[in-house]
Amino acid sequence: MVPTVPERLPWRRAAVAGGAGFLGSHLCERLLAGGVEVDCVDNLATGSAANVAHLVGTPGFRFLNCDVADSSCARALRGPYDLVLHFACPASPADYLRLPLETLDAGSLGTRNLLSVSARDGARFLLASTSEVYGDPLVHPQREDYWGNVNPVGPRSVYDESKRFSEALVTAHAGAAGTNAGIVRLFNTYGPRMRAHDGRAVPTFICQALAGEPLTVAGDGTQTRSLCYVDDTVDGVLKVAASRSVRPVNIGGSDETTVREMARRIVKLTGSTSDIAYIDRPVDDPERRRPDTTLARELFGWAPRVSWEQGLERTIEYFASRPEPAAEPSTRTS
Repeated sequence: MVPTVPERLPWRRAAVAGGAGFLGSHLCERLLAGGVEVDCVDNLATGSAANVAHLVGTPGFRFLNCDVADSSCARALRGPYDLVLHFACPASPADYLRLPLETLDAGSLGTRNLLSVSARDGARFLLASTSEVYGDPLVHPQREDYWGNVNPVGPRSVYDESKRFSEALVTAHAGAAGTNAGIVRLFNTYGPRMRAHDGRAVPTFICQALAGEPLTVAGDGTQTRSLCYVDDTVDGVLKVAASRSVRPVNIGGSDETTVREMARRIVKLTGSTSDIAYIDRPVDDPERRRPDTTLARELFGWAPRVSWEQGLERTIEYFASRPEPAAEPSTRTS
């Protein structure tokens, strides 16, 4: 059942690349609920058909199994579209470390192909970028005009530099071809449909707490993150999409907390008796992360509305209602 929203969205037809992923599937839902026809594009390398199975048969929904980095996929996107959302990229550490070349292709070839589709149809294009473009930031909180502190050859570079290049490509395409293109930089989105073993802290901690296992905190756990519930992220993405803004816009939560405190919150909310265990901290793991969301607030009237308690409770409920997932490698970062 597609959730309803009070307002009708301003587009007729959208292509959502990465639409079977965690965040992409929520975007497909919201667009359909707002009266928008959706072509969901995903090669299922990290996404799951199960994330959009409930949308199959919904009027206006179509699923295309193809890789946006392949030119044949761009040709299959016949449109015409008035909105193209590029959310196709391995986004968790476990995925982009396993698929380094595919991650780089998604940011380069995939971005170029989707920009061409947007230019062909005169559609609004929006790139899902990331807080990782700031690297291990020397400025706190991170504003959009901060250039970042990124190791271009470190283990995280395939993801960080893929997104930095895709931002440059979007900016150049907008300037050279006049494409109506924008960028959102997303910070630590979480919620239902995250994968249990995708290497990110929230699903890892929840699954460990529900299983009564120790929560594996990287390093001493004092590094910070700023969580944003998926519904709030989707709201922010669509507000930027509905504008003609070209500049990057941070979308993320203001609840900056240490990874150790995040684990403690999850233990409490699950009612678990799990302890906390400390493991080696990954190379180039950012020390502090919190977005300055002044632009999103002042230009688009956006601010997160879901509290961390509400968001984590909903996410815990999702994982608690699922069958025990198959074990996967225990690679994790925060």
